[in-house]
Amino acid sequence: MEGAAGRGARGRRGARSAASRGRGAARGAARASSRGREAGGNPDRAVTLGAQQRDGAAARRGRPAQRAPAPRSPPARTAAGDGEVPPAPRSRAAAARAPAAQRRAAVPDGAVAAPAAARVLPPTAGPLRLREVVSRLTLPRQDVSDAADVVNRVVSQLIQAIRSTDDSFSSIERLGAGSYYEHVKITEPNEFDIMLVMPVARLQLDESDDTGAFYYLTFKRNPKEKYLLKFLDEDGKLSAFKMLEALRGIIKREVKNIKNVEVTVKRRKSGSPAITLQIKKPLAEISVDIILTLKLQQSWPPSTQDGLKVEQWLGRKVRRDLRYESVYLVAKQNKKEKVLRGNTWRLSFSHIEKRMLNNHGSSKTCCESDGPKCSRKSCLKLLKYLVEQLKMKHPKELDKIYSYHVKTAFFHSCVIWPNDTDWTWGDLDYCFQKFLGYFLDCLQKYQLPHFFIPRYNLLSLEDKASCDFLSRQINQQLNNRFPIFQEMS
Repeated sequence: MEGAAGRGARGRRGARSAASRGRGAARGAARASSRGREAGGNPDRAVTLGAQQRDGAAARRGRPAQRAPAPRSPPARTAAGDGEVPPAPRSRAAAARAPAAQRRAAVPDGAVAAPAAARVLPPTAGPLRLREVVSRLTLPRQDVSDAADVVNRVVSQLIQAIRSTDDSFSSIERLGAGSYYEHVKITEPNEFDIMLVMPVARLQLDESDDTGAFYYLTFKRNPKEKYLLKFLDEDGKLSAFKMLEALRGIIKREVKNIKNVEVTVKRRKSGSPAITLQIKKPLAEISVDIILTLKLQQSWPPSTQDGLKVEQWLGRKVRRDLRYESVYLVAKQNKKEKVLRGNTWRLSFSHIEKRMLNNHGSSKTCCESDGPKCSRKSCLKLLKYLVEQLKMKHPKELDKIYSYHVKTAFFHSCVIWPNDTDWTWGDLDYCFQKFLGYFLDCLQKYQLPHFFIPRYNLLSLEDKASCDFLSRQINQQLNNRFPIFQEMS
């Protein structure tokens, strides 16, 4: 009898406990619904707040959100060697520990704060299998080798001709830049950026506007580079336009002497810092941007003082070493000027960006041959592809959106989530969606600070229409499980 009474009492207590839990869950759902209404009920938001909170809670308890199952066979190693091959399947314990280590760094001054929780797919959507998408974005090794060989032969011949034709350019050095040399080029090896770097010893930099990115250049007393005096304008400023035109003339004459491959120089785009070559191959064309760049052995300008906040991601020593690098300026027209004279130069950090992307781990062994693989570059490739495909479908609406917006948002995301455990390969779906959530917040706030020049906003109100359109398109993709990824052949 006592045993039966005890079991009856425990049964009644269990029933009351279950009822209490049911009432608590109902109250929680009501609060989530109320918060959703307070958020404005914007139909463009990707998912409900309730789903975001469930995911955020799961991450805090140490469970990865919406993690895709491991593929049956790993994709081939990339030709560029950027370590996108997934490691052997992790144990459950290791998988559970990874998101638990996610800690946010302090948001840099002027940067957009990360969303409270990463955007996730609706519960019924299932995993995205993004690893398969990343493997299809990988460049075929032979295609990369063939394209690089053609580009190297053409550029080497041009540099030799440029150095010997005009003493002003006799000291130029070649520097590869852009996505191919950062090992994040996707789909085809059909675009290359080559910087022709000219060392200059003494120049005065004066800001041309309030962004801190564009400068007028004048020589200090008794310049060593007297051969550049012929490129000064009537105000004594070094004219980017005059230097580009001289370089373009040499290149246009020399391409006629290139054998075994057809090379043409495309028409000049107003304000563009590049001289673009078109190399025709039997089944494809390769575009090569030749970018005139000045290399100054002096301190970075004051506008960069609060930028490059990588201390918690890459470390203080790395930041200090990077800031000791030379100042690079490209011949870029500042379109904000009322009268376009072609005498402005823009700061360039392509050499720094390449170093950060190729050494992107908080631990020095991240993505090395014997080190753990992270998902950082894969997330960048995925969002680059998504934006590129949307631009192809809607070129007019997205004419103010560039891949540099995606790369800048990526650098900020690496600062907000600085640890290698925040970007584990096994949690690729989750990592991509939190990166995507940050990018969407930037678009919706029209605020994306330049990573090296914080007061320079890359998404101004003038770009509002493009930002709004892209935000709607990305949300539509997110809510429908990314049909653009599913369309890939």
